[in-house]
Order: sequence, then C-alpha cells, then structure tokens
Amino acid sequence: MSGRASVAPMSPQLSAVSAQPSAARARRQQSPRFGAEPSPAARRIILTVAAVIFLIPIVAMVEFSLRVGQPVNGVQGYGVAHYFAVFDPANGSMYRTLFQGIGNSLTICAITVLIVLVLLLPTMLLVELKFPRLRRVLEFICIIPITIPSIVLVVGFVPVYHTVVRVFGSAPWTLAFAVGIIVLPYAYRPIAANMAALDLVVLSEASRSLGAGWADVFRLILLPNLRRGIFSACFITIAVVLGEYTIASFLSRNVFQTSLVLLKSTDPYVAVIFAVLALIFGFVLLLIIGRLGSAGRNRKASL
Repeated sequence: MSGRASVAPMSPQLSAVSAQPSAARARRQQSPRFGAEPSPAARRIILTVAAVIFLIPIVAMVEFSLRVGQPVNGVQGYGVAHYFAVFDPANGSMYRTLFQGIGNSLTICAITVLIVLVLLLPTMLLVELKFPRLRRVLEFICIIPITIPSIVLVVGFVPVYHTVVRVFGSAPWTLAFAVGIIVLPYAYRPIAANMAALDLVVLSEASRSLGAGWADVFRLILLPNLRRGIFSACFITIAVVLGEYTIASFLSRNVFQTSLVLLKSTDPYVAVIFAVLALIFGFVLLLIIGRLGSAGRNRKASL
C-alpha cells in the first residue's frame, strides 16, 4: 500500500456545483448595475446637466444687467454702468426703498435665527434627553408648515397680526414671528439628522457622572457635537428668509423681495443685479453647508 494518499476524481455533479458560484459571479460582473448609487459616468452627466440648468438663467441675468443703451445696427453694447449707479449718491433716493428692504430682511434673518436657537434647539434637546416619547409629536409639529401652501398660511396670519400690530406695532421685524413658523421644517431637519448620528443620552449621562452641571453639558458637550446641524439650520433659515415674498407682500411689509418687485418697474437692471447677488449668496451658503458636512465626515473617518 503506497504512503501517498490517493485523491479520488471529482464527480461531474460536484464539478458542476462548484462551477455554479463562479458562473453566477461572472454574470453579476457582466450584467449592468441597478443600484441606488449611480456610476461615475452617470454622476458626471447628472452634475453637468444640473450645472447647465442652474447657470443658464444666471448667465442670462448677468448679460442683461451688463447691457448699456439700445442695440446699434444689431450690436448690443455692454458695460458696468448699472453696477456703479447703485452706489452713486445721486441715485440714493431711487434705491432707498431697496436698501431699507435689505436692512429689514437682515433684521428678520437675525431674529428668526435667534428664534431657532432659543426656542427650537432647546426644545429638541429636552425632548431627546427627557421625553423621547414626544419625538414623533415634535417632528409632526415642525413638519406641518411645509405641507401647507404659503397663501393659506398668510390667510391665517392676517387676523393674528391684528393683535401683533396692537402689541408690537407694524415694524417689519415683526414678520419674524410668521417666518419663524415657515422655516421650522428647514431648521428642524439638519438638527434632527445631527442628533440621530449621536447618542446624546450617553454623552450627557457620562458628563453628569463626571460632575458636570447641565449648563456645562449643554455648552461644552452637546453644542460642539451639534455644531454642524446648528450651522446648517441657521444658513438654511437665512436663505429661506431672504427668499420669502408671499407673507411680506400680503402683510404690506418692505423686505428685500418686495422692494425688488417695486424696483423692477423703475430700474429693471438694478433689480436683476440684486437678484443675481441673492442667488450667489444662497449658493455660497449651500457650499458652506456642504463643506461643514464633509469636514464632519472627514473627522469621523480620521478617528
């Protein structure tokens, strides 16, 4: 008897079974992918189409704002005269309403962001830490405004603002009370997503067990970990406030959007200039939000 172990030949059935996984793997590699994530080529095509759709109206608006005079022999002249006219002291009275509207909108932005930071953020933290059963209720309340058309909300705000005018007056900053409701869905989502990525209960309990008070836990532990969501909520709130027109128009308040509509009838070039600047400002805010999100992911990956 030989000391070498004899190897029995593989039966045809076993060889067929062993060949099935490799054949299936080869078919999966050759077949097209139908997944949630697009391929690199599809991503480039989507980004290119989106960029073209986004840039065409902006380029057309910039081209319109640079027009000077009427076309001569079919040739249109271009220049920056309309841009310099905005800062010409001689035109101060013409653009006073516009600059007042910008100032009013910035004031409303500041008050609305304050409402988000002072009312919404502590409420979300309290529900997350102490009353988790109310999380769905709070989410439902914050999402409701996005399901109701703005014109319907304005109809409901009109009788309420009769009382607001008697108490606070008819100053434009009082629009922050109404706009604060409009921005609830946009401010709630980034903060809620940031909270979902963290275990705030464990963080707070660990801090409390080490002797930290609730003020220190909120200031040194919770806020730094929620920084990305808070910044995103604030930036989106500013973008929504600067683009709000319906409420200000129906309540007869002078803000950025209503002043643009009034200016369009007298100087459409300057109205288009400021519309382009508002679009660029909103785009910069979105870039900052994306940058904050990528920075947070990079820090987690490095850890």
